[in-house]
Amino acid sequence: MPQEGAHVTGILVHEWLARFGGSENVFEVLSETFPDAERFCLWNDSDGRFTGVEETILARTPLRRSKAAALPFMPAVWRHLPAREADWILCSSHLFAHHARFGGPARDAPKLVYAHTPARYVWTPELDGRGDGMLARAVAAPLKPLDRKRAAEPVSIMANSAFVAQRIADTWEREAGVIHPPIDVAAFAADADALSAAELAVLASLPPEFLLGVSRFVPYKRLERVIDAGRATGVPVVLAGSGPDEERLRARAAQSGGPVLFLNDPSFAVLRELYRRALALVFPSIEDFGIMPVEAMATGTPVVANAIGGTAESVIDGLTGALVHEWTDAELKRAVERAAGADPAACVARAREFDRPVFVDRIRDWVESETAAGRGRAERGTP
Repeated sequence: MPQEGAHVTGILVHEWLARFGGSENVFEVLSETFPDAERFCLWNDSDGRFTGVEETILARTPLRRSKAAALPFMPAVWRHLPAREADWILCSSHLFAHHARFGGPARDAPKLVYAHTPARYVWTPELDGRGDGMLARAVAAPLKPLDRKRAAEPVSIMANSAFVAQRIADTWEREAGVIHPPIDVAAFAADADALSAAELAVLASLPPEFLLGVSRFVPYKRLERVIDAGRATGVPVVLAGSGPDEERLRARAAQSGGPVLFLNDPSFAVLRELYRRALALVFPSIEDFGIMPVEAMATGTPVVANAIGGTAESVIDGLTGALVHEWTDAELKRAVERAAGADPAACVARAREFDRPVFVDRIRDWVESETAAGRGRAERGTP
């Protein structure tokens, strides 16, 4: 371990890297917080967003084109990383990145894990359809004891929500602290940028009052409940995003009898204006944390969210929105009415509690304290 005053080096580990994604946002902030750390991922498909990140052997195989096909090989790949020197390793994990083991001196460095979730495909397939098939369940069975064994290695684990911390206790049988992920609150709270003619045309097509749903169009996001909220309240609905579930959602919208406008992949500037102009964001999915509710609150817009999951940790019922237990028409109507009365200033103030600087300070303190604790244990000769 380094002597007092020596430069402390670290390694950041992530699953695969894509152009967009909540975990990628976390990895970006971790990279900015620890600019001297080496970085590793399975493969980098971020289209230039992340540079200088070392890839594993999987990046040189066709498996990088199919996460499902690559999944059985990931645990072994993570156990055979190259020799490195490091004083600590921080894994940003939502599948198997916490299995990471390096050769050389870094093998004995303290490993910390920032857990977005234990692998949902493996442990909670009911929350993620990708793990609910017969083949996925067959693969998951032998992976569970291995995953729990590897989760015993870190000296400390931080979850991105209390909801995930409880899942870690139930699956990995480990205690975890909580550091909520970073939201760029300033970007959503800032004054609007100049909009292009095309963006202005999109905004001109919006109804004067609407409920907003934003996410990928996939079944587990439950966007049909946004349509149901519009029907229950008589308020038009705007659904922003794209994905394979669009055809089903359009059929549901046609049956609802109310106006539903679909906007495919809005730009950041348009998304920010959608948040600002919405009567409320309706966010029905069960999320590990839920970034979009905080983004909406950063613009002063209240949120109608699921009372189950991480959104219940950011949305304050009756103050910055409403939490829904039963998605019936009657409860949806009451929830929208309650959310519509929220104070925009209270929404913004709540969002600031999840701002990027808050995350950076907590992550840095965590890594520094665990690194110091590791040095102390090494000096005492205790495990």
